[in-house]
Amino acid sequence: MSGTGSSTDGLADLVNRSLPSSPEERSGAEAGREMDADGTGDGSNPNDTSTESQGTNPESSSEDTDLESMEDIDSLLMDLEDQLQYHSEEGEIREEEEDEEDEDDDEELPRVCVQCSGDNHAQYLLDQDRALEEWISSEVSALPRPRWRVLTALRERQLGSSARFVYEACGARIFVQRFHLQNELEGHTSCVNTVHFNQRGTWLASGSDDLKVIVWDWVRGQPVLNFSSGHKSNVFQAKFLPNCGDSVLAMCSRDGQVRIAELSEAPYCMNTRCVAQHRGASHKLALEPDSPFKFLTSGEDAVVFAIDLRQGRPASKVVVTKERERKVGLYTIFVNPANIHQFAVGGRDQFVRIYDQRKIDQNENNGVLKKFCPHHLMNCDSRANITCVVYSHDGTELLASYNDEDIYLFSSSHNDGAQYVKRYKGHRNNTTVKGVNFYGPKSEFVASGSDCGHIFIWDKSSCQIVQFMEGDKGGSVNCLESHPSLPVMATSGLDYDVKIWAPIAEASTELTGLKNVIKKNKLERDEDNLHHTDLFDSQMLWFLMRHVTQRNNRRPWGPPGVRARDADLDDSDTSDEEGSRDRVQCLPS
Repeated sequence: MSGTGSSTDGLADLVNRSLPSSPEERSGAEAGREMDADGTGDGSNPNDTSTESQGTNPESSSEDTDLESMEDIDSLLMDLEDQLQYHSEEGEIREEEEDEEDEDDDEELPRVCVQCSGDNHAQYLLDQDRALEEWISSEVSALPRPRWRVLTALRERQLGSSARFVYEACGARIFVQRFHLQNELEGHTSCVNTVHFNQRGTWLASGSDDLKVIVWDWVRGQPVLNFSSGHKSNVFQAKFLPNCGDSVLAMCSRDGQVRIAELSEAPYCMNTRCVAQHRGASHKLALEPDSPFKFLTSGEDAVVFAIDLRQGRPASKVVVTKERERKVGLYTIFVNPANIHQFAVGGRDQFVRIYDQRKIDQNENNGVLKKFCPHHLMNCDSRANITCVVYSHDGTELLASYNDEDIYLFSSSHNDGAQYVKRYKGHRNNTTVKGVNFYGPKSEFVASGSDCGHIFIWDKSSCQIVQFMEGDKGGSVNCLESHPSLPVMATSGLDYDVKIWAPIAEASTELTGLKNVIKKNKLERDEDNLHHTDLFDSQMLWFLMRHVTQRNNRRPWGPPGVRARDADLDDSDTSDEEGSRDRVQCLPS
């Protein structure tokens, strides 16, 4: 490929080839559609630290920042064009060398025996399959005997000696192996990034790139509420707060805002308000078990906020995640259900960090209680990062899903730096921020989506794949959520719908095509690891792409007042907008 087009085309091409360096920015066609819209997306540059030294005059600071940003970006784009030209010339030289090598190879081809070539190819394929089998079977043990037996459980229920029949059935392998698509909830007009059941399991909330949040009666397949989130860019997560009568939803988004939706009894109106503002995308929030007021949020600005809705200023900064002196942008956060003072985070490096809110001292180990990382990734050059961490039901175990790597299980009670306990293989986590989750009342299984569009479910103890389903025609399953009390699971991804899975198949799955899908995922991952180069920070890519699309008309980046609001936030470390509530009109269901 030669970069002989305009600078804009060259930059767009460079950006497109560099997108694998940022999981969430690479949502396929969705990112392209989003950048064509006027005002969605986070237009701030996290590497521009000038906002931290601004005075208390937001308007003048905003104007100065605009002028400086324009000049800086123009010079940056000129440098990029020079780099593009250099890479283009270098690529042409490389192509000429490859052509010469191909000519030399062509001259030698007639002396190669066709039959031997075919035999060698067949042997190569056999060796490849053998290596794949060894890779899959390593760190895998035999499936344990089923702990739950249908006939025995039914007999005990009839005799009245089993009061937890449904609870125990949810963790039965026989039901997991009979999962089948039960329903598709259609209502969004873009990819769906989050699904979450309420505490009773009667409603399901979903959020999307279309900036809408829909509350579903998932059993009937009908929306109860359909409203605008108030966010200015992709809604990444929406969760019901517990013990509040399903009246409050917490949301976070690419625009960095953390918003609260107050669901009223009337289905046609509600309030949303901003309670915190990150200086980068906010991908995940973590609920505090049983608390209707408190939760945590994390963002790509490396900041963790604690939100307490009872306070006049709900947001307070808990910690800034750092590795030595370098900030580590965060993609995920989760509160330990057995110890609400502890929480785990993961993001743009290979370490799972656990903090204790009572013991955070930034001067001592950057406030970290303990860190976990697979030892082979400790000093790895692949720039591994973590897209999701989640605790088990009792807080004793911690799952971490790595970008273009595998899923690892750690024991949360182990000492700092301990090696992983289990490893789950076969899926592909590259193009988007993939979620991972436990399934079952006692966390008996591990579930994850994949870039190949399939859902993988592993037996936790043996690491064997026990279920394999096609979950997304658009190509990627990103989010999985189990029902709190039934053997039901909700998933979402690049498709515009939410899928409900239940054990309604007549027979257990036969895992048809699993080996070929795993082989394809592994080969693509190895190929990308060989040729992948991380040229730019993900937020810089987003920033540059917005500049490319708006360069001709020189329109301001982002909504009016964003920089002014950010300047105000510097003085307070929090960013609630308690005084300004956005009245949002719900759509009738």
